[in-house]
Amino acid sequence: MHWLLLILVLGTPAALTAQTLQPGFDKEEYLEMIRVGASQIDTLKSIDSPQKFERLYRSPEMGLKNRWELWIGDQTALLSIRGTTADPVSWLANFYAAMVPAKGSLQLSSDFTFDYELATDPKAAVHVGWLIGTAFLSRDILPKLDSLYQGGYKQLLITGHSQGGAISYLLTAHLRSLQKKKQFPADFVIKTYSSAAPKPGNLYFAYAYESATMGGWAYNVVSSEDWVPQTPISIQNMDDFATLNPFSTIKSSLKKQKFPKNIALQYAYGRLTKPTIKAQKRYQKHLGNMVAKQVKSVLPEFVPPQYVNSNHYSRTGNHIVLKADQEYQSIYPSNNEKVFTHHHFEPYYYLANQLPEMD
Repeated sequence: MHWLLLILVLGTPAALTAQTLQPGFDKEEYLEMIRVGASQIDTLKSIDSPQKFERLYRSPEMGLKNRWELWIGDQTALLSIRGTTADPVSWLANFYAAMVPAKGSLQLSSDFTFDYELATDPKAAVHVGWLIGTAFLSRDILPKLDSLYQGGYKQLLITGHSQGGAISYLLTAHLRSLQKKKQFPADFVIKTYSSAAPKPGNLYFAYAYESATMGGWAYNVVSSEDWVPQTPISIQNMDDFATLNPFSTIKSSLKKQKFPKNIALQYAYGRLTKPTIKAQKRYQKHLGNMVAKQVKSVLPEFVPPQYVNSNHYSRTGNHIVLKADQEYQSIYPSNNEKVFTHHHFEPYYYLANQLPEMD
């Protein structure tokens, strides 16, 4: 496959053109990302076909029903990551929402251990279900990118909608980490358009991602009417704050107060903090330990990792907000029986077309 891919790339006129990938949000670039992403749904005909890219490869399904496509054009490679499908296995990736450290290893089978470092901060953590998808996809993606690089392609666009958008965050972080370790070409320019993506990790992962993509190299485009980017549910505990904070010594400070004031204050503090601690433990039990059993039914040799005692999911990266107006509401009215109305490709494509041109 690798030699065939290289021949196809070298024989493609796009490899001979030269158009430099630029930082910053580009409306037309994002519209093309939607066209490419919508092409993952073979039955979707309501969105225009891609105009600047041609599909070179569609992967088989892998992991938790994950799939990606390789497109090429203008000396630029494009990775398109599919979102959630109707298959219950695909939904497992979303519901497996415990957090794991952003640096570590996942044992996915007896012959596949995924080593990763998506952030160097030990407090950074990410969604384990989407990390599994990232692991399987990256194993298939990296050899293809190596062939493309040999063929003269040194520009890379990454995109994905919904679950695909969540994975696009983690894949971007993974590739940039490999670049720092000199395990992926440092001169491969990477730009990411996540679309309708949920929150991929905690605040410390967000800090790392935003620092790595600073200067206009990554965006998440969200609709103001779409509930999916507001997920997963976030629970913040005292341990989620920066190491230096006024809450780290609050227990000892309360104990120093005079009786009975100390008793009253400690009681009030417990009433405020214990509910979130219990909620986080339940979160980890149900969306970690219990879902892991279902994941093992699909991936029998998967070894559930040690989870982080946190579920403080954070909005990550630069956001482009597609603001819905009355005209939009008349075309796409809200309906409680159709909760994904505002999440599909079509409303995003409509709203993105309304965006003004940006310099």
